Amino acid sequence: MTDNLSPADTAKLAAAERAVSFVQDGMRLGLGTGSTAAWMVRCLGRRVRDEGLQIVGVPTSEHTAVLARAEGIEIVTLEEAGWLDLTIDGADEFDGDLNLIKGGGGALLREKIVASASDRMIVIADAGKHVAQLGDFPLPVEVIRFGWQSTRDQIAELLEEFDVARREITLRLRDDVPFVTDEGNYILDLELGQIADPRHLALLLNQIPGTVENGLFIDLCDLAIVGHVDGNVTLVERTEDDDGFDNAV
Repeated sequence: MTDNLSPADTAKLAAAERAVSFVQDGMRLGLGTGSTAAWMVRCLGRRVRDEGLQIVGVPTSEHTAVLARAEGIEIVTLEEAGWLDLTIDGADEFDGDLNLIKGGGGALLREKIVASASDRMIVIADAGKHVAQLGDFPLPVEVIRFGWQSTRDQIAELLEEFDVARREITLRLRDDVPFVTDEGNYILDLELGQIADPRHLALLLNQIPGTVENGLFIDLCDLAIVGHVDGNVTLVERTEDDDGFDNAV
């Protein structure tokens, strides 16, 4: 698994290995989506095979489901799991309060549902994802296909009220056609540059008819594990309350 890794993959693998060390026998896990989360699924599969770890996973995308099955991880639906002990996922950006931007891989809706149905959420990322202020990465907003242009126009009007550096909205494409999520929706990517008040923006975006969910994850992440190119990791915890990770540092 570790032969001939790029520096970026070395950092992702280091974060993934540290994250799966929190997994205990019998846990019900949310399995994230994206390149860093894929390393986590592989590490988890190795523990299942080598240690006989008994866990079940709820994948946040069809891609993750395929990978998890290939790794020998038992997959269940969220309805079957009921409630999750832990979700491990990546992030496109996270700030010092562990607010996140997610959705670069197009799975933000399932990712947020799964994270909100978990006792704890761990984010794994490389050092470049840790930012002073969210917004440099485009903010994904999942919208239904019917009337998506009207939804886009109402989002544009809303953004006029916010302290952001840019207000560019783009329909996400793949192979020159609109990208469609696992739930059959479109994604609008908001180029904002900076988001001064992500909590307020997240609330108001979801009030616009046609908006399904946005990629701002507020008060969901408890711990970020940052991988570095030398194979070391840094742990960033939420400090405003006790989230049960005191022994992680």
